[in-house]
Amino acid sequence: MSGSEYSAFVASKRRQLSVVGFDVEALHPSLFDHQQAIVRWSCRLGRSAVFADTGLGKTRIELEWAAQVARKTGGRVVILTPLAVSEQTIREAGLMGLEAGGIEDNAPITVTNYEKIHRLTPSDFAGVVLDESSILKAYDGKMRTLLIESWRDTRYRLAATATPAPNDHSELGNHAEFLGVCTRAEMLAEFFVHDGGSTQNWRLKGHAVGDFWRWVSTWAVLVRKPADLGISDDRYDLPPLHVRELSVGIDHSIAQESGSLFVQSALTLNDQRRMRRVTIADRCQRIADYCAEHSNEPILVWTELNDESAECATLIEGSVEVKGSQDPDEKAKALLGFGDGDFRVMITKPKIAGFGMNWQHCRRMVFAGPTHSYEQFYQAVRRCWRFGQDREVEVVIITTPADGAIVSNMRRKQEAAEEMAESMLELVRDAQLESVMGARPGTYTTPTKTLRVPAWLRSQ
Repeated sequence: MSGSEYSAFVASKRRQLSVVGFDVEALHPSLFDHQQAIVRWSCRLGRSAVFADTGLGKTRIELEWAAQVARKTGGRVVILTPLAVSEQTIREAGLMGLEAGGIEDNAPITVTNYEKIHRLTPSDFAGVVLDESSILKAYDGKMRTLLIESWRDTRYRLAATATPAPNDHSELGNHAEFLGVCTRAEMLAEFFVHDGGSTQNWRLKGHAVGDFWRWVSTWAVLVRKPADLGISDDRYDLPPLHVRELSVGIDHSIAQESGSLFVQSALTLNDQRRMRRVTIADRCQRIADYCAEHSNEPILVWTELNDESAECATLIEGSVEVKGSQDPDEKAKALLGFGDGDFRVMITKPKIAGFGMNWQHCRRMVFAGPTHSYEQFYQAVRRCWRFGQDREVEVVIITTPADGAIVSNMRRKQEAAEEMAESMLELVRDAQLESVMGARPGTYTTPTKTLRVPAWLRSQ
């Protein structure tokens, strides 16, 4: 068997997504060029994933896709969203002139949150959309299993979320399984090997890196900016982002309990948690002072501990606190109320409101402390610093002299995430330009060096 014959044999064994979609003609005129291209491609496949960075208009892509499927089939499409995002999505549908509503409305596009999935009968719908589909990330989670099993027989499926971490194979595998491409186990067997003694640690086979990302691009599109699809970024320039730290002092007498003269940088997780708790009062007071300094502007306050949230709510006049123990409807009312201007200061956690919400009316936010989760930090920042924001955005992180290790770790994760994401896009750019835009392979490159033309070759 020749080399080309063997390559063809291997390719024939690779699991591919079955194309079950249709071609669309007219699209909503409000869609930008990259949004139109993605909707056409996604409808053509019938089942696909859209990994697009925050602010690129995933909501409008989802709504237009749902409207096209509803028209094609004469049936209904359901869009599942995080809490409070459902009402925001219904509002967006209204702006587009599309008919959308809640479970009781029987509209062509039904929009509801994941907490109400038990009230749905999947066979009632021709299509399903998972908004913020990173909810599939936990490979052994109950919600992940429920979503995959419930919609296994639904012909049209769309999953949309921000660009995944390049080394997060569980997120990609679960998306492939939800879309019916292959199971997570099949993906791991083909492209990955065990890394070390643990069966939970996997890494891409060295020779399979390019093949893996080209395979991903057959059922997913990865976009951080329109230029990734060969489309101009002119209309998507973001205003400047300013991230700064505000430090509060520490009572060094607490260090003497352990035999030290001064509080040192907390290195262990237990020490970091302890220092965060003993400085709650000072950090929350600094947050309250910042909110008072900017009393004429809306402000987002991100906390990590329940005690931080409660203390800030006590200190900051005109604030609303959103916490996990609240009734879902109460949370949704507060989250939407902040966007509508009913409350000036919103106090909550990134894991509660850090995904899906659009708050471009706000340009200031404060974190009660640094975090080890760069993903949560990034998503929280992008609630305000997103396309449609026309003012400079300020992010303030309250720190103490003991937080040095956490701050350094977050910066390292930021640099690694940006580098890996760019590397991932380099691997899929040509393949997805061919798939989504119909470009010939190898016709698009991103210049990485300045070309210097020799003097003897220049024209006079």
